[in-house]
Amino acid sequence: MAMSPCSSGGVSSSSVLGADAGLEIRTRSVEQTLVPLVSQITTLINHKDKPKRSDKTLQAIQRVGQAVNLAVARFVTIGEAIANENHELKEEMSVACIEAKRAGETIAELTDVASLDHPESDSHITIFMDKTGVVKAARLLLSSVTKVLVLADRIVIKQIITSRNKVLATMEQLEKVSSFQEFVQIFSQFGNEMVEFAHLTGDRQNDLKDEKKKARMAASRAVLEKCTMMLLTASKTCLRHPDCESAHINKDGVFHQMRLALEQVIDIVTDSRSNGENELASISIYSGIKVFKNLSTMLEVILEHTEDFTDSAYTSHEHREHILELSKQAKMELEQLVSVWMQAQNQKTKDLMEDLEVAILKMCQCMNELKRELHSAATSLAADLLKYHTDHMVLKALKITGVEGNLEAIAEYTCKLSEQKEQLAEMCRLLRHVSGTEPLEITCIHAEDTFQVTGPQIVSAAETLALHPSSKIAKENLEVFCEAWESQLSDMSMLLREIIDVFEGRRGEKRVYLSLPRPGKHNAYLKALKPVRLDTEEQAKIAKLGLELHLLTSYVDSETEKWEDQENKIVQYVQGMSSMAYSMYLFTRGEGLLKTTQELFHQAEIFATEGKKLASAFHAFSDQLHDDGKPLLLLETEKLIPMCQQLQITAKVSVQGKSATFTKVDACIQKTRNVMTLLCQLLPLCCRLLRKNKAGNSCLKSAPLWRENRVQAGTNAHCPERTAEMFGIKSLENHVTNMTFLESK
Repeated sequence: MAMSPCSSGGVSSSSVLGADAGLEIRTRSVEQTLVPLVSQITTLINHKDKPKRSDKTLQAIQRVGQAVNLAVARFVTIGEAIANENHELKEEMSVACIEAKRAGETIAELTDVASLDHPESDSHITIFMDKTGVVKAARLLLSSVTKVLVLADRIVIKQIITSRNKVLATMEQLEKVSSFQEFVQIFSQFGNEMVEFAHLTGDRQNDLKDEKKKARMAASRAVLEKCTMMLLTASKTCLRHPDCESAHINKDGVFHQMRLALEQVIDIVTDSRSNGENELASISIYSGIKVFKNLSTMLEVILEHTEDFTDSAYTSHEHREHILELSKQAKMELEQLVSVWMQAQNQKTKDLMEDLEVAILKMCQCMNELKRELHSAATSLAADLLKYHTDHMVLKALKITGVEGNLEAIAEYTCKLSEQKEQLAEMCRLLRHVSGTEPLEITCIHAEDTFQVTGPQIVSAAETLALHPSSKIAKENLEVFCEAWESQLSDMSMLLREIIDVFEGRRGEKRVYLSLPRPGKHNAYLKALKPVRLDTEEQAKIAKLGLELHLLTSYVDSETEKWEDQENKIVQYVQGMSSMAYSMYLFTRGEGLLKTTQELFHQAEIFATEGKKLASAFHAFSDQLHDDGKPLLLLETEKLIPMCQQLQITAKVSVQGKSATFTKVDACIQKTRNVMTLLCQLLPLCCRLLRKNKAGNSCLKSAPLWRENRVQAGTNAHCPERTAEMFGIKSLENHVTNMTFLESK
């Protein structure tokens, strides 16, 4: 840490908390731990030059000094315990602890002033007499405390690397297995290791200060999460059909993808620099506009990249013409700006300065219009493509023709899937240009990579099924890869909404997540900083329930997007409830804004309250109906109110103890899932009734029109079991258990 004594009266916390090149703070938890200490020390330093020293002031200074010393003593005890548990860091940690303890004692001595009536005439040196001593002690204290925290943080990094190495070692064993029994045993171990790795990296992701690294970590973890299930079914298919070349291509692709993702995580954790990260600024149009300093050069680069839009086969003629027109106008406005600026350098008259101001305003206005046009082109294309592909017709056709063993039809639909893949990849590239933030830009890159990789994997899985049409495991394998594609399309809808929110300035601030490294059993000093939440074992138990909730929110979101009137109360209530349910799903993974069980329970109460409001909105909707389907809608709606009441009661019940708290968490999420399952039935029902009434020219005239939709999903939504089947909800545990039923015929 680097701190400088202040030459004048006071100092700010920023001048106290400097930055040592060897002690870079990369996580929020380390940074936030230092804030109270910095605040106390700043208070002491700013007191040293105050002329009035009342007894009350002297006592306050002494209390602060003693508090700092006691806190440091406790902190050192924890640091020493960490050192004893990690011998490779023991020497460095011990030195830092000794320095911290010495600095804390020095501050206590310098602030021992309460008993002195005339401190300046006493032989005892105090904070008022040694104007630089306290700053020196503060510098040493903050430096040593930060070093202890950074060293402890290295332990977390080591834990992640060790966990990654275990995963890699088990993956190598999985690649080489030749018997199904051996595979079951090793995959069970692999699943546990992946759960551990997921939780360690999840904590790290939320604790990172750098938003770009956080986005890259999220992308890599998403790949690992999806690939774990793919690896299971792809490996099973290879074991069942060992001579099938397409099955091996399919499996090898999954292993390769997982290794790349694991390497990416370690690069982020160890702060390795990747070429891809450094290329971002030179590719994105928005990034170019942000650093619009070297005007002519930057404009040339920006306009060069607008060719991605004008050359795209998927950009509408209208958007293409507007972009070209605005690009031409931007060149003209820049020429005018440069001309006026050169004149203003020679003659600084009032008229020329006004002309310069006007030229700047025109240039800015032109660039803003170009930005809006690019945003409109990319987002409208994305919305159209996502809507067009919601029926998943190509995937359905591949499944059917695969079961039929029709290789010729597989080849035909493979071409169509390839075309769809290129459309979606192009969409991701255009969205990347207008993403607005670097984290969203990284997410667009990840999305494009996912489509490029998953497309060929679906093809190899479909070819394997066509070669072995009676194979249940080959059919299941194709289902898993198709689900990954559908999941990515659903993620793109959320990404599109976030990009639009950023552009329109609706993006909310993120709350800080604290996740200090865990020093084994000696973690008492973290209790005030890290809220209590589900531990790893509890998260593993509730993972399947959380996944079901996630899938239900995706389905509900896709249903609400069919409304033309997005301001409709039903849509608003459902969207809000879906967002809250998604937050609960993230809680089961140790992620998101809900950090404590108490916050989860509060969220559940609000969710239930909104559910009751939604029931009223459904009743109001039914009042407009004159149709045979009205009783069915009312019957389904009546189920919603007691469900929400039960959830409210469960969320408000007071419990004590770890076991009882977990039971309450499980109950709240189960009841939330039940409500979301009911919404999966109600929304398609409303859709059909509204369409029927519109077609019959009934008195339902004020209700919003539904958008045309090619998906015939209503029938599957009527029963929870069929809904679950449609979503493909199969936990890792179920897969491992059911592997013993691999067909033997």
